[in-house]
Formats: sequence, C-alpha cells, structure tokens
Amino acid sequence: MTKFCLTCSALAISALAGAPASAAPACDPGNGGITLPKGFCAMVAVDNVGTARHAVAAANGDLYVALQANGGRAGGVMALHDSKGDGHFDVQKKFGDGSATGIGFHDGYLYVARPTDVIRYKMTAGQLVPGGQPETVVSGFDSAREHSDKGLAFDDKGFFYVNVGSPSNACQARDRQKDSPGQDPCPILEKHSGIWKFDASKLNQTQDNGTKIVTGLRQEPDVAWAYGAAYTVMNNRDQIDTLYPEHYTAEDNNNGPAEVMYRAEPGSDFGWPYCYFDYRQQKLLLSPEYGGDGKEAARCSKFTLPTASFPAHWAPVDVMFYDGKQFPAKYQGGAFIAFHGSWNRAPEQRPGAMVFQPFANGKPSGKFEIFANDFGGPVPVKNQREYTARPDGVATAPDGSLYITDSERGKIWRVFYRG
Repeated sequence: MTKFCLTCSALAISALAGAPASAAPACDPGNGGITLPKGFCAMVAVDNVGTARHAVAAANGDLYVALQANGGRAGGVMALHDSKGDGHFDVQKKFGDGSATGIGFHDGYLYVARPTDVIRYKMTAGQLVPGGQPETVVSGFDSAREHSDKGLAFDDKGFFYVNVGSPSNACQARDRQKDSPGQDPCPILEKHSGIWKFDASKLNQTQDNGTKIVTGLRQEPDVAWAYGAAYTVMNNRDQIDTLYPEHYTAEDNNNGPAEVMYRAEPGSDFGWPYCYFDYRQQKLLLSPEYGGDGKEAARCSKFTLPTASFPAHWAPVDVMFYDGKQFPAKYQGGAFIAFHGSWNRAPEQRPGAMVFQPFANGKPSGKFEIFANDFGGPVPVKNQREYTARPDGVATAPDGSLYITDSERGKIWRVFYRG
C-alpha cells in the first residue's frame, strides 16, 4: 500500500501548521523492547492507540493509522501528531468507524480500505482530522468475514489496487473439514482470490467497475506499488497435516506451505487453491484437496512462480518498499514485510517479526533477513493469548525513519539509523 505519498499536495494533507518538527528524537533504552540490526535504534512513539494495522505518514510527519474493529473497539482511523517535536505523538484524534486495514494518500484525499468498501476523506490544510464526511469510492465487496481485510496501493497513473482475499482455506466443498474435496473449478475465484484495479478519481464504483488483474491468491491483506507493478505477500494454506494425515506430518505443515511474495503482472495466475508453494522444495505442489500427496506437481506447471518465498505460517500482513534515504543503501528500494505470526504451527506458534527483502533493478537481490524481532519477548508463544505485541503495519516517515505498528496493544515504534 502507499505509505508515504511523495506526490500528494502538501497543502491538502498538512495538519496543525506551525508545530515543531522532530529533528532527532532520542531512542528508548532497549529499543522499546525489540531487537534491531547494528546501527539502528527505536523509540516508542505512542502506545495504546487500538488495534493498529496499516499506517501512512503525511508530508508534515503526522501519522494516520487504520484500526481494526476488535474486542469491542470500533475501528476507524487514528490521527497522530507530535506537538513538542520530541518524536512522541502527544495529540491523538480518532475519526471514522468500521474495521480498517489499507490506508493511503492520493491527490489530497485520505483513502481507507475496509472489508466491504473503500472510502476517502478530503484533507484540509491546518487540520489533523477531516471536517467532512467520507465519500464512497468502491462498495459491495463480499461481506464474508474470513480473509476479508483489504490493503491499498496507488500507481502513478491515477489508479489504485485492492486485494480481495478468499473466504476459504483451500476451496473445499466443506471448508476445513477432513477429506472434503476441493471444488473444481473453484467458484470462489470469480469475485475473490486476486487484486482489482480501480480509477481513483471515480466515486460510487462497485467491484464490477474494476479490473481483476491477477488471480489465484488465498489471503493477502497487503498490496504495494513498486517497480511499475503491484506486489503482495500471501498467507498460504493451513492444516495440511490434520486434514490429510495419511500424506502429511506436523513437520510438513509447520515448514512446508511457504508464505510467498508475488509481482502482480496483469494476467498472472498464482495457483490457489489447486497448488501451493513448498518452502523446503522450492516448487509448486498439487494441493491434497485436488489429489496431491506432498510430491505430485501435475497441473501446477502452468501457474506463475513467486518472486520470493518465506517460511511457513509467518503470516504476512503488510508490505512496503522503502523509498527513504536515512537507512543505508542496501535498504533503499527493498521491501519491509510485517509478519505477525500464525496460530497454525504446533506445538509453538510463530511469533511476529519485521523482515527485510533486498531488491535491485526491480528483482530480489538476495535472501531475506529479519530486521526487527522479539516483539512478544523471548518466551515461546503457544496460544493466541500469549501474544503481547504483533507487528502489523509499516510506514516510512518523511525523514526516512520507519514506523512499525502493533495490533495487540496499539504500540507504534519509530526506527532510526544512527550508525
């Protein structure tokens, strides 16, 4: 998604004119509880803002955070402002409602992606929050709750891109039921399982007004624009061992189905639900719902391979290509990916981490590395209640520092390079 809008009107998105700029905020002892590479440090810019998901920084440094409606919380957007210039967001104003994920600036508007629609707010100079009501840009997406979170990204030609996840694990006739066969062809693919392209200037569109540019995706609550294309990082299938124990072990489930990054070239088919990418073998394998046994590839050769792959059940939830200049050259143009960890990995769940995937000339230029870690502390996580922090969003500040949001307790870190 668009995290920091280099081409937006500064007048339209500026807020609280005259507030001091943050020159060089001090990092926290212990980096606010996370570990970082040598030369980097972090501060907690704000805490307890709600279930923080994706975020975008305005040209003046204000931060806008999409909030998930969860546990009685109403969702909406949290607007954050640093009035003292010390790096801490001491001014907090919430607006809007509904569970939100994708968020970004375009042409003087703040766009927000929710499960069934995309809305936008007109931003006014000198105001932290919009004064008017939101306009509906696209509505009518399927209200099915599973995998309904939507990311948001803008290209440089006036279009935006929205992911539409699949309300299913593997398109079985009876979802997540042992030995239930996969539907063939999968009817879910028509209105889900891909990325749609829309005109950013038109209001009151429906899904049918957009163009589905790629298909074959399961769950991908993120989308970013870089190198002339949309990119997404997908959560792969669950429960391959418990649904098909005759062919798969717990190790096959824990380490097999890779989380995968795709470059969304128009017309691409990435293979869900018929095939999945195995991290250990680094190849597409036939899904057991369609006759696979962990070795068979069969019909998978016709599908587009991933741009990069990551270990199973790390659960990607946001991706951003770094366009700042503060970090060393190796990070510039590369992708930061927020993995918040998955429940489907026994006996210990996968904790969250911020991963960096290097790019050069529009292609991955090496293996990924863990950039920020230990969000939940050093203790292994065995169930959902034990998560104390989970990275969920990533955004670049105007000075090139990096924001990381937490969806458990609403903490937001700001990472600096001081090497």
